Amino acid sequence: MSTPPPPYAAPQQQPPATPDWQQAGASYASPIPMRRANLGDALLSEWTKIRSVRSTMWTLGVMIFLMVGLGLASAAVVAAADDVKPQGDEVLSLGFFGVLLGSICVMTLGVLTIASEYGTGMIRTTMTACSSRSRVLAAKALVFFALVFVLTTVIAALVGALQVGIVGADSPGGSMWFKATVGVGLFVALLGLLGLAVGTLVRHSAGAITIMIGLVLLPLVLAMFMFAESLKDVQQALFEYSVPSQLAVLYGDSVTGGSGPTGWDPLWFLLGVTAVALGGAFLALNNRDV
Repeated sequence: MSTPPPPYAAPQQQPPATPDWQQAGASYASPIPMRRANLGDALLSEWTKIRSVRSTMWTLGVMIFLMVGLGLASAAVVAAADDVKPQGDEVLSLGFFGVLLGSICVMTLGVLTIASEYGTGMIRTTMTACSSRSRVLAAKALVFFALVFVLTTVIAALVGALQVGIVGADSPGGSMWFKATVGVGLFVALLGLLGLAVGTLVRHSAGAITIMIGLVLLPLVLAMFMFAESLKDVQQALFEYSVPSQLAVLYGDSVTGGSGPTGWDPLWFLLGVTAVALGGAFLALNNRDV
């Protein structure tokens, strides 16, 4: 007696087709063009970061407000005074206080450019996306320096022109214009770059900002309390090489009657200090965990 067939037959499953690239001897070809990352990619990434965060808008916005507001207010006060009429090169020095206070905003932004990534843990993502740590720091430094230099130079030139018009003085000489615009822009940008280096070394926003503010204010505060005759040379050196005095030299010949830095000396001095700090930042970034 024969066995009746089952009421239904299970369909036979066909094995999935093997993709062409998995077949023997075949290799996968991505439809997306592949190439090695370079410094240009890192620069574009850092530019996207720095222009899209609110800290950039606030710090640079306050810097512009201080430079323009204090610069024009100083010029208005001088123009209203009958016994004070600066002429020529002296007019541009009215922008000193606005630039000095604005430089604190730049130092803060320099610190936040990298220290904020340590605070949020975003630095791990950055280092994963770009395995070359030196390239990351170089891109941050270049983008930050270019942004601050261009912005500070343009604002300083605009404020200087408005000051000359408000006071009604003769136009300063070309060399003075160059120092009070391009020279000041380079000085402020280097100061912010120093903040970037300190932020890389400290890896803490509040700590690095405190160190940078101390760098600006502490030498002058210490010098004011050095009354002993044996400390006169130290007091003089602190006055001459403090950040405010160095910046003031760019608006004139010397703040100490010719015994201290003159001409472009403050720029070279700050360049040396910043180069040493950045060198330490590169070493620290490459030799320790993030």
